[in-house]
Amino acid sequence: MNTSINNGSRKDINSRPHIYYDGYWIRYYAPPAETLSAKRDLLLMLTRRTFHHTEPGINTPGNKVETARASYETEQNPARKRVNAAMLAGALFNRATDIFTSIVSLESKSIDVSTDNELMRECSACFEEALELGKQVRHPSGHEGIDELWGEPFKVFTHSIASYYESRYVKISQTMKAIDEITGRIVKVYGEMPSFHGIGATVLQFARAGRVECEMMKSDPDFFSNWPEFVTLKEQIKAFQPTPPADLGALALAQLHRGCGLLSDGADLISYMAGVRVPMPKSKRDYLDALEDFELDCQGVGLKSESA
Repeated sequence: MNTSINNGSRKDINSRPHIYYDGYWIRYYAPPAETLSAKRDLLLMLTRRTFHHTEPGINTPGNKVETARASYETEQNPARKRVNAAMLAGALFNRATDIFTSIVSLESKSIDVSTDNELMRECSACFEEALELGKQVRHPSGHEGIDELWGEPFKVFTHSIASYYESRYVKISQTMKAIDEITGRIVKVYGEMPSFHGIGATVLQFARAGRVECEMMKSDPDFFSNWPEFVTLKEQIKAFQPTPPADLGALALAQLHRGCGLLSDGADLISYMAGVRVPMPKSKRDYLDALEDFELDCQGVGLKSESA
């Protein structure tokens, strides 16, 4: 990390504006003007994004809060109760967005709604409860809860748009660091096994495209060039087949097969992180532990001795 550069510093890179946070130059987008309508539009966008990156079946309409709550409170099975909690969180999330949209509509008709108005208090209460219940919401893959993503709309509601944008850059830098940690470990582990020759370079390219995917808004025209590269590099990693020596034993062959699975899992995890723009620390730790176990087992069957 270059500590001589202050967070928030800005410069153009390849004719694109960037902003610096915690070791990374991140694609910069100017926040919109601080208006209720702009905040509403941002909330609606984040609502769609949040449900896109969370488990299916929880995008409960806001007018179903009472039904969702009754089901949650009466459910006794712990696993099912977690899903009911996620469904209630979704309903509260949507109700808060519905209320805020109505407030903006009233404001557009010159009807002032003060911050201590009952509608505003209800909106805030819905967001707060949804945020707490959101800890039980999972990523579509089944990975850890991603309550950091779930909390973004509440942050927009309670803070300025500019403040939200700043927090977004901080979270992106943390995600980029997590992507780089995973990538560095993959390159080291697989780089010591000639059977996986060449995969390290592909993983590095994929990580670079992942960092760009992480920082880039979908409205950016560059998305149409980076997304196809990101997708095809992931496909290459998941389709990779090692070239084992002819005399390799059954145990070593089994480890090579395991290594392909771990490569695929790593590509998925990097893709998830880039999509949600959060570092997913538990999933990262679990994956790095699995890589360490794999590396030790490869030493046990002689695969590591192949290295030059």
